[in-house]
Amino acid sequence: MQLKSMIFAGAGILLCSSSWAGNNIQDVQWLHGCWQAAGAEVGSEEHWLAPAGGSMLGMGRTVRKGKMVAWEFMRIQENADILTFTAMPSGKQEASFQLLSLDKQRVVFENHRPEFPQRVIYQLNTDGSLLGRIEGKVKDQEKGIDFLMQKIPCSR
Repeated sequence: MQLKSMIFAGAGILLCSSSWAGNNIQDVQWLHGCWQAAGAEVGSEEHWLAPAGGSMLGMGRTVRKGKMVAWEFMRIQENADILTFTAMPSGKQEASFQLLSLDKQRVVFENHRPEFPQRVIYQLNTDGSLLGRIEGKVKDQEKGIDFLMQKIPCSR
């Protein structure tokens, strides 16, 4: 009987620790809101809906010279015991990235596919800005692209 109790207690600790480790959509709620790309043309934005139903939905758009040059639909979703980031950039085939690390204001997703990027990172900076970053290898060279964003009102 003691062994059975120890097994249940151990399972309970594992469940609590995986939730504590950040495998809950609420742990990335700081991404919620509307973000304007710093130094970019008006309309270059990323919007994230609040967590609901175990997911967050996002969309982004890049505008240059008054024309949309790129767009993306995104989602972060609880899948079993891990968060998954899925992106569909500018109508290309969607790609999914599994949670690699998460703390209070930084999340890293990774996919070991050969195409760039292999990692997607979001970090809420102490000044309230949001850094989006994609990184990985291109022709065996590490590459990273940063997207600095400022919070803006969602309705204008």
